[in-house]
Amino acid sequence: MENNHFPITNWSEDDKPREKLMLKGKSALSDTELIAILIGSGSRNESAVDLSKRILASVSNNLNALGKLSLSQLMQFKGIGEAKAIAIVAAMELGRRRRAEEVVELTKITSSKIVFEIMQPIIGELPHEEFWILYLNNSNKVISKTQISIGGITGTLVDARLVFKMALEKGATALILCHNHPSGALTPSDADKQITKKLKLAGDSLDVKVLDHLIVTETKYYSFVDEGIF
Repeated sequence: MENNHFPITNWSEDDKPREKLMLKGKSALSDTELIAILIGSGSRNESAVDLSKRILASVSNNLNALGKLSLSQLMQFKGIGEAKAIAIVAAMELGRRRRAEEVVELTKITSSKIVFEIMQPIIGELPHEEFWILYLNNSNKVISKTQISIGGITGTLVDARLVFKMALEKGATALILCHNHPSGALTPSDADKQITKKLKLAGDSLDVKVLDHLIVTETKYYSFVDEGIF
């Protein structure tokens, strides 16, 4: 772990984002300055702010891309050791979790967009495929978000018996199918269509409606209902 620390009084003006935050508030700071606070200090030849600029520039100043960097990738930057890399990864993960919690208020499903807002922070940026179910009550409010299966890069399997066993246990009257495409492609595969049809038929027999199936990517989604193929 790193022990390097320079008192703020010894920092250059560009190295004082903490003071700026205290005086002007968090919204006054740039992404670079916020990251500089996380890493705490630069090196003898580079300020914390300049180091932060270099890291952000490597991901085209995109915070989502920064959040995908691993510890080892971050530690490839000169001036970023284990402690600083851990601080960045932890902050990015807190941001992701906050986004997931912020949509909790959107519990009533009235559109596919709301489903996307709930599920994107959970599965939208994963490198592998996962299949989830939103279980709803008779007011179309989400009573549970449940991972049904997890797969590799190419796909995942879904057990219809498990899906509806959990629906009955939770007292759900409807459900929405969701899975991600790590490739970013939105076009449903034949397997996607088949499992949708299979679960819809099973739901009809148990009086548990399958309302939609969403394919989620990092920035977009595909709704079977919106596209008229449900």
